[in-house]
This record gives sequence, structure tokens and C-alpha cells, in this order.
Amino acid sequence: MKKTILFALIIMMVMPLAGLFAEGQKDSDAVVIGANIYSFQDGFMNAVMKPTLESYAAERGAEIQIVDSEGQQAILNNQVDIFITKGVDVLAINLVDPASAQAIIDKAKKADIPLVLFNKEAPTEVRNSVMASYDKVWYVGTDSAESGIIQGQMMVADWKARPEYDKNGDGKVQYVMLKGEPGHPDAEARTRESVKAFTDAGIGVEQLALEADPNWSVQHGADKMAAWLTSSFAKDIELVICNNDNMAFGAITAMKAAGVRLPIYSVDALEQALTHISEGELDGTVLNDGVNQAKATIDLAINAAMGKDVVEGTSWKLTSDGSKAVRVAYVGVTPANYMDFQ
Repeated sequence: MKKTILFALIIMMVMPLAGLFAEGQKDSDAVVIGANIYSFQDGFMNAVMKPTLESYAAERGAEIQIVDSEGQQAILNNQVDIFITKGVDVLAINLVDPASAQAIIDKAKKADIPLVLFNKEAPTEVRNSVMASYDKVWYVGTDSAESGIIQGQMMVADWKARPEYDKNGDGKVQYVMLKGEPGHPDAEARTRESVKAFTDAGIGVEQLALEADPNWSVQHGADKMAAWLTSSFAKDIELVICNNDNMAFGAITAMKAAGVRLPIYSVDALEQALTHISEGELDGTVLNDGVNQAKATIDLAINAAMGKDVVEGTSWKLTSDGSKAVRVAYVGVTPANYMDFQ
């Protein structure tokens, strides 16, 4: 009898420990992804990319730890070191400074941890050499120039179709530009390509003002647009070009406060942008497909952590130009098709 009771007590003590061991074993089998967002202050990254990374990682059965790099490369460098010390299976890194890509790649290579860079890419002039420096690094993002090209094509088409856009009748576009973060590949490409579309179409351009904002913020758009609308060149403005939706939202607020309606175009196709299009306050935006960028990042990260071909079992395709990249396409959104994206 005593032996039976003793045996029962041992079983009761061992069972919880066995359960904990099994539970710990299950957790250790899940791929652990160490990830960051360059700044939670960026509306697109925080509202679209971050929640999709979290939800899709959970859907794929992976564990993801996402930190805020607060717009500082030094903070990101330290966060990567911490992830490596913690022994994550793979890194998914949104660079603060694209020029620092090599430093992050070197950290991952030294620790022999796969690395997926996303949304911010190494500068064009060093891109292929940087990506070739480690066999376990890949990139997920867009073709930065594409968004500016599409935005420019929308503006050119509307300019040609609406003679009233040319307020002074000189056949030339007088514009103001709300630019994003200086040096950011998307900001630089959008700024360049959106205006180039006019010159490529044989239409003259005149830049009245350009202001950059490292935070791509609503407040920046509102403040600058309000200042431009009270400037000496206010009556000459014929077009407002914005590198992202947030700055466009601010510009729209300033125009409404001043009782002014100017043609305005942006990039991202956030839900609020679709509302502004439906209400006749925004003339076009470009879908920056953050959902699919996030999903591709998770898919590649999980495959890399498991030692598989990074696009195995997915619909993603790597480019053949040496950049080891998955490119997610942009799409133009206009008053004619915005309901397709709601």
C-alpha cells in the first residue's frame, strides 16, 4: 500500500515537469525571428508593416520579436547584437540608414545567422557587392523608382486631360514637393521619377518649393503646406506632389483650412487616402503593398532559418540581377479604381 502511494506521488510530481518539458520543446521548434522597424513614428511602417509581420508570423507558426529602432542606426546596431546574443534563428532588419547595410550584414555573417533586409535597401552603387558579401542575406521590398514613375504617369495623364490645371496658361507645371527622408531610396526615387515623367512627356516643370522630412509625417505636410499657401508664390502653385500619404493628409488639412483645392498626389494607398479620393480631396496615390512585403519577409525568413531555398513553397520570385531581392509591385490608385483597394 505504501509503495502504491509513493508511486502515485512520484507520478504526480513528474507529470507537470514532463508537461513543461514538452511545452518548452514545442517552443524551441518554432522559428524565432529577431526583427525591427526603423521607427514606430512612421505611419506606414507602424500601421501596415508591423501588424502584418506579427500576424503573418503567428499564422506561419513562427515567433517574432519586433523592436523600435527610433530612427537611429546606432540603436539598431545594438538591437542586432542583442538578437544575436539571444540566439534568434534569423534576422529581419529594416535599416535605419541604407548606407549601413554592410555593417549589419557583417554582424549576421560573423554569427552565421540568416538575414532578410526589408523595405530599405543598400544604395544602388554598392547593392550587388554588399548582397554578394554573404550567402545568407536577401532583400524584400519594391523597385523604388516604380512608385515615382507610376505617380508621374498619373499626374501627366491628368495634366493633359484637364487644361484648368495650368492656371497661368504657360504650358509648364509649377509644383511644390513634400519629400520624405533625405537619402531614403524611396524618397529620392519618388522625387526624381515623379517630375521626370513630365519632362519625358515634353512638359516643362518649375519647382517652387521642396521640403524634406525624416519622419514622413502628417504634421510636416500640414505645416509646410500652410506656409506655402501664405508665401509670395502661393498663387503660382499648380500641383502638390507628396512622397507619401501621411504628408498628403497634412497638406489636405492645410488646404481645407485655407479654402484652397489644388491637384495633389501621393504614395501608399492607406485607407484614409482612399477616403480622401472618394471625397474628391486627393487625386491619386500609389499602392505601396506593405502587406505583401511583410508576408514575403516572413516567408523568406522562415525558409532561411530552416536551411531551405528562401522562396521554396511560395509565390515569390528572386530577381536575377544579383540583388538577391524579392520585388513587390506598386499599383496606381485613382478616382476610377480606388474602390478596388478598400
